[in-house]
Amino acid sequence: MSDVWDPHGSLQRALWIGGAQWSGKTTVAEHIARKYGLTVYHYDYHDARGHQDRRIARRVALGEPVEDPTPDHVWVDQDPEEMAAETLAGFPVRFEWALDDLRALFTGRPAIAEGWGLRPELVAPLLDSLRRMVVLVPTEDFRQYQLRTLPRAGTLNVPVTDPARSQANRLARDRLVAEDAAQNARRLGIRVIEVDGTLDAVAVAAEVAEHFAPYLGAATAA
Repeated sequence: MSDVWDPHGSLQRALWIGGAQWSGKTTVAEHIARKYGLTVYHYDYHDARGHQDRRIARRVALGEPVEDPTPDHVWVDQDPEEMAAETLAGFPVRFEWALDDLRALFTGRPAIAEGWGLRPELVAPLLDSLRRMVVLVPTEDFRQYQLRTLPRAGTLNVPVTDPARSQANRLARDRLVAEDAAQNARRLGIRVIEVDGTLDAVAVAAEVAEHFAPYLGAATAA
């Protein structure tokens, strides 16, 4: 593990589930947490809600407009490649905010941090073993299944002038961001699990738990 400030050892003990949107990260993390008595850190929840004040403060410090960009600017006016590049460029700053949350989250057992912003290239320097992370990515068939069955996946619930274009842009962006996560994970030697729908969530969670077994065993004995 690199020389990263970790006053309570929370980062050193953490387990990490990164990867793509709609790959089941949250469900898998919660299944494992319930079975082994762990604590889950939901990156998306904190990033969308708990970090807004820090996001605004950063804009002020940089002399940028305080207001969020308009939904049309985010989802309609840009092409997917621009959206993906902007998303990837923003992850390092957002990751530091997540680390601050996790530093304060002292638990007697490991915490599982899950979310698409937990990028393998950002997490890898924190790891004493690559088995502390796994990256989940959906196959295209499973992505389409999620779009058909999950309301929040199938519809972008924001006011835009062109809903069809915004949803298409969103899906194309998410594919590019997912590909980037898988490529970086494989480059770094971090395990990638493709979720194709042939296993249910409990079975995928069991596969991930097996990957984390050295640390879950210690947690169970605690």
